[in-house]
Amino acid sequence: MDGVTLFMPGPWADSKYEAADVYTTKIGGLPDFPFQFSGEKRVLLECSTCGSNLCLLAQIYAPISSKSLSINERVIYIFGCVVPQCESLLWRALRVQKISSEEVGPTTNSSSVSDNNWKKDLWSFDIEEEEDEEDIDLEELSRALSEAAKLTTNGKRQSNGGEFSKKPLHISQPARSVDDKVPVMPCFYTYVQEEKLSKKNISEISKSPILSIQDCENNSDNEETYDEENYEYDKALNADRTYLKFKKRVDAYPEQCLRYSYGGKPLLASAETGEPGNCKLCGEKRHYEMQVMPPLIFFLHEAADNEQRISLDKFNWMTLLVYTCSRSCGESASSQVNGGTIDWIVAEEAVIVQYE
Repeated sequence: MDGVTLFMPGPWADSKYEAADVYTTKIGGLPDFPFQFSGEKRVLLECSTCGSNLCLLAQIYAPISSKSLSINERVIYIFGCVVPQCESLLWRALRVQKISSEEVGPTTNSSSVSDNNWKKDLWSFDIEEEEDEEDIDLEELSRALSEAAKLTTNGKRQSNGGEFSKKPLHISQPARSVDDKVPVMPCFYTYVQEEKLSKKNISEISKSPILSIQDCENNSDNEETYDEENYEYDKALNADRTYLKFKKRVDAYPEQCLRYSYGGKPLLASAETGEPGNCKLCGEKRHYEMQVMPPLIFFLHEAADNEQRISLDKFNWMTLLVYTCSRSCGESASSQVNGGTIDWIVAEEAVIVQYE
């Protein structure tokens, strides 16, 4: 899919321990799992370097629907190690989804901060081959996004070039009992907004004020060259151009915390993309699903206490790219967890970190 959905900052939670549900997308706080992590699965919530509990960075309700696949109860959790003394740069993404032949919608007593009735239609994108992408009704999607934003907060906060001057509003939700050993960041909820770029925006983004590769080659001909220097101008210029595009897209919506485009293309901050690898469960290729954006760090700093700010110093990335199984598989018995009357799958996906 070509469309990009932005997650913008909504209301602050009254407490960083505030309880919600799997249908809630939020930044920080404690994860709302549909089951209890125990046994060998518990290691997924621990740092592989220092053994400390990981901290939730974001919880994203991400159902998918296509002609061949429909999963309503599906959540992506992004964790990181925030222990200042730990040298780990670990970021971990977990895909949690229900295993069922019949999908059911959110219950009416959901504690999500927004009205859940719109979510199934909002995220029902066609994820078939590229030739099917034209079937997406962008106008209908836009109307759904607008309606969703109205339902999410009492006052919809648009972000079209303003500065980070407003904090998300506060709402009231029940608290929960917590383990003091689990690090927790300030918690706020989000609303969605479609990224809209005018032809003028696209034209400006595609332009680069830096020198062309040919210009650099011409300049280098007039200077002394050394055999030991193998500086590749094309790669340097490409990296600069990549970052320039990244910055302009961020500047267009300076409060964007998450970008979501299931099977789409990531917004790269660096030309060095890395390799997400294949799914560890089924062997299929992973594809891009979403990414975490730098404004999220700003908002966490706004509400963090002194101890949390020290942990936030480890958040020195430009973006975290999350790649998930292109089949969103759930057949592996080793990944299945019993959640009472419902069986779930827990799969570790790939996170690629990009720096400036």
